[in-house]
Amino acid sequence: MTHDHDLELRPTARQVAAALNPPAGRNGGDLVVEALAGLGATTVFGLPGQHALGMFDALRRSDLEYVGLRVENNAGFAADAHGRITGEATPLLLSTGPGALTSLAALQEAAAASAPVLAISSQVPSAGIGGGRHGYLHELRDQKASFRDVVKSVHTVRTASQIPSAIAAAWESALTAPHGPVWVEIPQDVLLAETTLPVVTALDATPHDLVPRPELTAVAAHLLQNAERPAIIAGGGVVRSDASGKLLALAEKLDAPVVTTFGGKGAFPWEHPLSMQSWLEDRHTTDFLEDADVLLVVGSGLGELSSNYHTFAPRGRVIQIEADLGKLESNHAGLGIHADARIALTALLETVEDRRDPSAAERVSALLAKVRERIDGQELTLEQEVLAAVREALPDDSPSFWDMTILAYWAWSAFDARRPNTMHSAQGAGGLGYGFPAALGAAAADRTRPVLAVSGDGGAMYSIAELASAKQYELPVTWLIVDDGGYGILREYMTDAFGEATATELSRPDFVALAESFGVPAVRTTTESLREDLAKALAQPGPSVVVLPAVLRMFAPTHL
Repeated sequence: MTHDHDLELRPTARQVAAALNPPAGRNGGDLVVEALAGLGATTVFGLPGQHALGMFDALRRSDLEYVGLRVENNAGFAADAHGRITGEATPLLLSTGPGALTSLAALQEAAAASAPVLAISSQVPSAGIGGGRHGYLHELRDQKASFRDVVKSVHTVRTASQIPSAIAAAWESALTAPHGPVWVEIPQDVLLAETTLPVVTALDATPHDLVPRPELTAVAAHLLQNAERPAIIAGGGVVRSDASGKLLALAEKLDAPVVTTFGGKGAFPWEHPLSMQSWLEDRHTTDFLEDADVLLVVGSGLGELSSNYHTFAPRGRVIQIEADLGKLESNHAGLGIHADARIALTALLETVEDRRDPSAAERVSALLAKVRERIDGQELTLEQEVLAAVREALPDDSPSFWDMTILAYWAWSAFDARRPNTMHSAQGAGGLGYGFPAALGAAAADRTRPVLAVSGDGGAMYSIAELASAKQYELPVTWLIVDDGGYGILREYMTDAFGEATATELSRPDFVALAESFGVPAVRTTTESLREDLAKALAQPGPSVVVLPAVLRMFAPTHL
């Protein structure tokens, strides 16, 4: 008996002829790039190394665009941003040992932010895998063990025929909710060995849908439609699953106020009458959320930042929709729904009945007035003017990438992202050096619009080498460097805690002259001319640098 799927799997005459006569001169590296192309990849990031040369030589014979950065960690940040912007798995090609290990901090950020990075590393020759101490260059006792606690899944290849399937499995893992980085390692000899295997064509690596259980949707809908004071916390999962439209529809159907986490910036319209914006580090907002009798948390684990440093103690029923199983009820007990945010919100929209509450918008307006009053009482005009200048200069549809710096901490709470998936920061893992290389990755994904990177002078030095990459590929990234003479936030923390700061003051280069030495136009600006200078830089093609000498302060914390 012949089944339909038997016919679908039968190759055509042309496919048979091509398979029997593969091009000469191919190696294991070709199988890597053919598999990536077959899965739909268009751009790869990375840095070559001796063991990985088989992969990089194969790029020459492929149609993949290669964007090379100067440090593996920065290449990881670029791949992270490319994955966030496109929503697709972004390949990151690395070499063995030191090259691979240098990417770890970037992969930790990708894991914390659910960015789909497909890291493919070389390994020592096959004879050296297994823990023996053979003394190969770059040898580690167990390279994948260094990554297992950071990435979603690890995949070790030992033969050429395993390459396409391993990459397809990793691709599927990276794109199954929650998205995240994955690790594939391939021995040097396998990458270099000539292969007569057929050219890899289309591969099936469709990610699994994470669907909510219907009985949980029914209970959640009942609680929400019968609530007196419902509220919604929208996290990064809403942005990653492209669910902001579903969130808006549900909030309006329920008349439920919405606050977005710092990772969920742009998930809900900033100026909407139901928008509490992003003032999560404010006790007024914490009180408002604690007063909700039903709290819907979507795409957030309510971690340290989202819970006002774990001072948040909800008194009502909590409903948590989360794709990461380990985050369900990890901080607060409630009705945990293990599901992709978009699918779960769609199910709720189809189940919940309309609920009207004319007082909801009034309560939100009163909350925001209290927040403004608290900030206005702290004489922080300079900080608010700088942030407003950045917002005015940046086109609404331009992505922005923020390093761990005081202006970014302000932006988490006070910046209107205006569009979903346009504001990104390193607040997932909290490492320095993210902003500029991440912006380069986003620009490589879409060269038609300018991209903004924001760093302090300390964080800028982590990725200053990437000015060369920005110039080499003429990527439209404007880098705003706020120069306050050191690690500003650590200076503030230490002064508050110990009375004086230690190890926070830094000797810096002339950032303008340094950028110009790379052939990148640069300008030193002032707080008065920032908006004009930044807008001008963003409007010109290719990379640019704007340096703002300024000492900014944080608003007073409410969790202490």
